[in-house]
Parts: sequence; structure tokens; C-alpha cells
Amino acid sequence: MCNACGFPARPGVWTEAGAETAMDKMRAQLMQGAVINRLLRPHGLVASDGGTVPGIQLSTMTGATTIVDDLPMLWEEVERQLGHPLDPLAD
Repeated sequence: MCNACGFPARPGVWTEAGAETAMDKMRAQLMQGAVINRLLRPHGLVASDGGTVPGIQLSTMTGATTIVDDLPMLWEEVERQLGHPLDPLAD
């Protein structure tokens, strides 16, 4: 349980598969965050999982922030803000 907010700890996501220790999970989350931000930066968006707030924080360059629960919801919010799907394989 999160000692800051009282919510139960979220179960791991498939992107953390194979991460057996807490350090492995943290490493996986940091690498995942770096990849996500490389994809979002050209669109003026930044994602962070600061740990102080449950979920993932999606921010614009103007400082507007939305909090989403998980990775699938992050991509839904990105598409909503951009007004179109984000293709990670596009230039």
C-alpha cells in the first residue's frame, strides 16, 4: 500500500516482465520512461512517474498536467491531446 495516498500498490505491467527484484523493476521503469519521452518530446509532451503521485503524469511544455493510471491510459491521453494517434515508427 502507498503510504502517501493509501491506495493499494498497483500490480506490475507487462513491460516489467522479467523484473524480479525492486531494483530490476525500477530500472525497467526508468528505461521505459526514457523511451516514452523520446517519443513524446517532439510533440511537446513529457511523461513522468515521479512516485509522489500515483500514476503517470503527462505534461505539456506550458505546464498543463494530466495524471493517468497506467501506460494504456497514457497513450489514450496523448492521442486525445494531439488530436490524432501517435505512430512511434513515424519520422
